Amino acid sequence: MAVRHVWVNREPGRVWGVLADADQYQKWVVGTRSTHEAEGDWPGVGASLRYEIGMGPLTVQGHTVVRVCEPPDRLELEASAGRLGTARIAVRLTPWGEGTLITMDEHPLRGTVARLHTAPVDVALQLRHRLMLTRLRNVVEGGRSPADKEAGEHV
Repeated sequence: MAVRHVWVNREPGRVWGVLADADQYQKWVVGTRSTHEAEGDWPGVGASLRYEIGMGPLTVQGHTVVRVCEPPDRLELEASAGRLGTARIAVRLTPWGEGTLITMDEHPLRGTVARLHTAPVDVALQLRHRLMLTRLRNVVEGGRSPADKEAGEHV
């Protein structure tokens, strides 16, 4: 199971605002190339978001469904990457001093990703989480993702 955390120099409400904005998803979720409109009232329980996941020339259509939503401190998602399977992603926000401690817990649920879940896969998830939490912190603190900075764009 991959669990990581990061401290963000913003109050939980600001962090929750990014998590609750479906349009911000592709800015912080690693591998997401483009998002489509959310179905339902994102991030309400049962709402879903469709997107394209890609690495190099390979792309897969994915979708994420909200399973638990307890504003402003708990969001649990089930992400599906088609035949690759599904994963549970739990995000918890804890006030910490003048900022917020974000804890992310992700593990495979079903499909190929669950059957192939091993210690090396957890290492890869840890690396992915490190990048994802860095992106989330950048979006929350400055309104820009690393991809925006590389492209020289302003959000």
